[in-house]
Amino acid sequence: MNSSVKIIREFMNEQGLNFLLVNSTNKYLVEYTPLEENSRYVLTGFSGSTGDVLVSPDAIYLFVDGRYHIQADLEVDHDVITVVKLQTGQVFLDELIKKIPHGEVLGVFSKKNSQKRLEYLQEKSVKIKLLANDPLDKNIEYDSSNIVSVEGIPVVEKIKDIQDTVLITNLEEVSYLFNLRDFSKNYSAKIQSKAVIINGRARLIDDIDDFVECYNGKIGVDKSTINAYDFALIGDKAKILTDSPIKLMKSVKTDDELEHYKEAFRRTDLAVKAIRDYIENNDNISEYDIAEQLEKEFKRYGAKSLSFKSIVAKDKNSALAHYSKCSKDEVLQDGSLVLIDCGAYYEQGLATDITRVFVKGEPSELQKKVYTTVLKMFLNAYNSCLNIGYSVDAVAREVYSQNEIEGFEFNHGLGHGIGINVHEYPPNLSKNEMAKVEIKDGMCFTIEPGLYNEEYFGVRLENSCYMKDGKVNSFVKMNYEKKLIDYSLLSEQEKEWLKEFEVL
Repeated sequence: MNSSVKIIREFMNEQGLNFLLVNSTNKYLVEYTPLEENSRYVLTGFSGSTGDVLVSPDAIYLFVDGRYHIQADLEVDHDVITVVKLQTGQVFLDELIKKIPHGEVLGVFSKKNSQKRLEYLQEKSVKIKLLANDPLDKNIEYDSSNIVSVEGIPVVEKIKDIQDTVLITNLEEVSYLFNLRDFSKNYSAKIQSKAVIINGRARLIDDIDDFVECYNGKIGVDKSTINAYDFALIGDKAKILTDSPIKLMKSVKTDDELEHYKEAFRRTDLAVKAIRDYIENNDNISEYDIAEQLEKEFKRYGAKSLSFKSIVAKDKNSALAHYSKCSKDEVLQDGSLVLIDCGAYYEQGLATDITRVFVKGEPSELQKKVYTTVLKMFLNAYNSCLNIGYSVDAVAREVYSQNEIEGFEFNHGLGHGIGINVHEYPPNLSKNEMAKVEIKDGMCFTIEPGLYNEEYFGVRLENSCYMKDGKVNSFVKMNYEKKLIDYSLLSEQEKEWLKEFEVL
C-alpha cells in the first residue's frame, strides 16, 4: 500500500466512513490543478486533467471519460486502482452512485465540490458527510506579485447593469472582470482570488468569511461555480442565480478580443508550421525534442506561456486523446505519425488551441484513410451552418457513421469553448445536455473530431473558431497535410471547402 492510500484509509477510519470522494480540483474548482496539488493524482498516479475517485472498503475506483481510457490504464497500478471507463453520454455522478449501497454515507470535501454537485448527490438520496479538509492537500501560498493588467472593457462598464450583490468565485470570471492575468504558472493565465460586486463596485477578496459576516443583505451566487463550503458560509443570505452574469458576459468576445485572437492564432499557426518543418528536416528526433522545440517556437513568436501542456504523441501514443508524456524514448521513424495538440497565451491572456497531425516520410494507406475521414468530419461540421453545439456534434458523428473504419472510435465531444481558460463554457459541442444551447455571435470554440485505435494510432484535427453574424469562422488558417489526404474520399463540395485552409 503506497503512503497516499494509507493516509486516505486512516482518514476514512477516523471519520467513520466507508466511502470517500477524492477530487482532481482545488477550492476554486479549476480544471487544470498542478499535479502536486491534485489529490486524485497523488492517490492514483493518473495525470489527466479530469477524473475523480471513489474510495470504497475494498476498492479505489478512478472514473475517466473517453479521452483518458488508455492513459489511465497505462498510468495506474491495477492491483490498487480500478479504472471505470465512462462511455459517451454516461454521467460520472450516476455511475459513482451505483457503487454506493443504499444507506451508506459518502464523505465529500466541501471545498472541492460545487454546491450544484452536492445537491445532485443529495437529490439522488446519497447520504453526505461534508469534510472541511483533505488530508492529501499541500498548503502552497499564492504569490500575487506576478499579476499584470491587460486591455479590456473597464470593470465599471462590465458591471453597470448588475443591480444585485454578487459573489464571484470562478477564477476565469474574476480574471476577466478585473482585466488581470498571471502568466507565472504553467498552463494558466488566471489570478487566484474571489470577488464581490456590490453597490455598483467590484472588489477582490481573499476569503469570504469576513464579508459574509458583515454583510446583511442577499448575496447572489452561482451553484455551479461556488464550492459547498462557501455556500454553507453564506447560508440563508444566498440568492440563487440562474447563471453568473459574468460567465455569460465573458463567453461573448468583443470585437477587440476577436482581433487579438486573430493575431494570437496567426502566431500560433506560424509556430506549428515551424514545428512541421522541424519534423520534416530532422532525423532521430523524439516526442520530447519536438515538445521542447515547439515551446521555443511559441516563445519566438511572442507567447507569454503555453495555455496547456503540449501533446506530442507518435504512433500508438496518438491514440491517447490527452497523452502527456512527450517521451525521450519515443523517436520518430520513417512512416511515424505524430499528433500535436498545443496552444499558448499572448499579451491579452486568451488561450489558443490547435491540433495537427504529421507523418515522417510517406504515410500508409490506413493513415491516409483515417486522416481523410477525420478531415471530412471537420469540414462538414464546420460548414453545417448550425448554431447549436449538440447539432454540430451530430453532423460529425453522422459523417463518421457513413464512413466507419473498423476499430477506430470517436469517443469524445466535438469541441469546447475557449477564452481565459483553454476549456470554457458556454459554448460546448458534444452529445451532452449542456451543448443544447445557442452558440452566440462572439463566442469562441473548437471543432476537433478524432478517431482512435490503441493498436495503431489516433488522428485529431482541431481548429479554434468563432461565431460572427451567424456564421462559423476559423481562427486557425494552418493547412492540412496534403500527403495525408486521400482526395478520392472527398466530395467535390468538401474539396471546395478545403481551399479555405491552404494558406500555410
